[in-house]
Amino acid sequence: MKNILIINAHQKYPFAEGRLNASLVEKSRTFFESRGDNVKITTMEDEIDIESEVEKHVWADVIMIQTPAYWMGVPWAFKKYMDEVYSTGTMGKLCDNDGRTSKEPKKNYGSGGQLKDTKYMLSITFNAPEEAFNDPEEYLFQGKSVDDLFFPLHMCMRFFAAEALPTFVCYDVIKNPEVENDFLRFDNHLNGLFKERLESRTK
Repeated sequence: MKNILIINAHQKYPFAEGRLNASLVEKSRTFFESRGDNVKITTMEDEIDIESEVEKHVWADVIMIQTPAYWMGVPWAFKKYMDEVYSTGTMGKLCDNDGRTSKEPKKNYGSGGQLKDTKYMLSITFNAPEEAFNDPEEYLFQGKSVDDLFFPLHMCMRFFAAEALPTFVCYDVIKNPEVENDFLRFDNHLNGLFKERLESRTK
């Protein structure tokens, strides 16, 4: 039995109600609960208790961040969450220092994380098509990948020593949505990541 924290980072706008992100969160909940895992969910619509959110991160074996891409990053409501929760967490719960020592004050910055047994996964929804990434000929991203674009979020989690699982992406969700296919790929993604653990339970 594992402890799973799912964060729905979506911020609602009239043109973006968040149904896809909410559906992916619910599919995640169903998947993990069917395995017998403990699941906690935080949304940006919740009244956030900072200390409780820090404790959820400490409690979790797996942290799943479900987010849309807003202007090449996460929504501001989730960035505010990160600023408040993660800053509080640097006081000993998520990391006890920034990794530097008095002997080597210029080296190993960011290596003081406390979540060494924690894994995390990003699941991101994009208006951009898949073809916009990993192609040097494409105008905007110039050959960069999704994980390149979300490097700051990866570094936040690395600062706490959490280990990345492969990122899942839904592309072109506004102009050319393929929701059923996205759901199928998402199911396959989760099953692929956690298959070994699932099989071990049945032996």
